[in-house]
Amino acid sequence: MKRSGNERGVFFTILKRKKKIIMAYKAKIRVTLRQSILDVQGKAVQHALENLGYVSVDKARIGKYIEVRINEDDGAQAERISDEICRKLLANPVMEDYSVELEKIN
Repeated sequence: MKRSGNERGVFFTILKRKKKIIMAYKAKIRVTLRQSILDVQGKAVQHALENLGYVSVDKARIGKYIEVRINEDDGAQAERISDEICRKLLANPVMEDYSVELEKIN
């Protein structure tokens, strides 16, 4: 399919607008079980560490660490997006807590 000169110009203008975002943030997300929830994996790791001779370790908790790149100029918007994806996908709000640290990368 051949495009006319005007159609190509419109197409490339749209591409340029999409690339206009200059700022990006890295969201470092940590998801852990709430303190009131028994962490079975953490208990297993703690027990294994004791068996290996690390008796000074008295507690282990297992969680998830996720890094997400967010292309936004506004830090508040990047924070809102990272909070939203945690609530909707990455963390179960009934059983898990999460924390987000934003780092400007551009």
